[in-house]
Amino acid sequence: MDVAVYNKKKEQIRTVSLDESVFGITVNPDVVHEVVRVLRGNVRKPIAHAKDRGAVSGGGKKPWRQKGTGRARHGSI
Repeated sequence: MDVAVYNKKKEQIRTVSLDESVFGITVNPDVVHEVVRVLRGNVRKPIAHAKDRGAVSGGGKKPWRQKGTGRARHGSI
């Protein structure tokens, strides 16, 4: 596969022979989009953060059962 090489004045300087197995393939837009998305995503800084069980305030267990104790309903310690 021969490709022309031009200078800034749009004059053809020479021709370059390119490997057909690398440059002769058909372009798949879906794969190009996926690669661009991954590369741009790797540049971004992760700023989202969710608290895990150790970082939240309060406990994970109810202090007493919902009904039958005669006390008010409570959800967390």
